[in-house]
Amino acid sequence: MVMGVSGSGKSTVAIRLAERLGRPMAEGDDFHPPANVAAMAAGRPLTDADRAPWLAAIRDWITARDRAGESTVVTCSALRRAYRDRLREGPGRVRFVHLDVPEPVLEQRLEERRGHFMPASLLDSQLDTLEPLEPDEDGVVVGVADTPDATVAAVLDALDASRSA
Repeated sequence: MVMGVSGSGKSTVAIRLAERLGRPMAEGDDFHPPANVAAMAAGRPLTDADRAPWLAAIRDWITARDRAGESTVVTCSALRRAYRDRLREGPGRVRFVHLDVPEPVLEQRLEERRGHFMPASLLDSQLDTLEPLEPDEDGVVVGVADTPDATVAAVLDALDASRSA
């Protein structure tokens, strides 16, 4: 599960990570109900109630893939511990990769991004909501490097290092 706030590079990293690992990939944004997309496009932050069916849909997709014997790569902001707990409710292991990006870089990326429903004006609410991975959570925090391929290499290194720790 590639997680982080909007503009952190989740989709870009997840696509490359899935290619490197030979795994199916799902874009978490595709699981949002239309009402969530409309709310965010209008600049309204989602509530926990808004997020509940979205998180359940992602969890159910992961569960279906796990039952089919497939390991996957999925993007999801997964900003709060409670959301991550919900995503881990199904069978199988869910490991989180939190992409950590400095706020000025996030702001610039969101200002330059076109064709996405998430406006830059919601960045502050996402940063306020973000709860870092806790020590008992299965995951790693990776600083975003200068290129997507360098970030993917750092992700793979961090996951391998955490496996042997």
